[in-house]
Amino acid sequence: VQLVESGGGLVQAGGSLRLSCAASGFTLNNYAIGWFRQAPGKEREGVSCISNFDGSTYYSDSVKGRFTISRDNPANTVYLQMNSLKPEDTAVYYCAADPAGGMIITAQAVGVIHEPPYGMDYWGEGTLVTVSS
Repeated sequence: VQLVESGGGLVQAGGSLRLSCAASGFTLNNYAIGWFRQAPGKEREGVSCISNFDGSTYYSDSVKGRFTISRDNPANTVYLQMNSLKPEDTAVYYCAADPAGGMIITAQAVGVIHEPPYGMDYWGEGTLVTVSS
């Protein structure tokens, strides 16, 4: 049972990448999925999340309008399309599976993406995104 991120790499500013979060051993559509990132020397921050109930999506202010989260249920995969990348987007990107949707409720209520207090069932190992200026 695991989540595996892929698609990271080195890209120039203004470029695009698509990250994938693939689940094995469980059905991803039973979970709300969040993308988080952690840059060197900084705390982890929530980037985007998608509900498994109604497909609603949420984004942090720093990526709104540039990133798009989506699900492919038959493929058991969630994607993060990242456009107009900036050097400040450089980080390790992680996906995580929320079993009860608390992350979605918080994002809907206050516009911030946080790991819920009861925690995530699964985290991936991360994929590195480096954006050069």
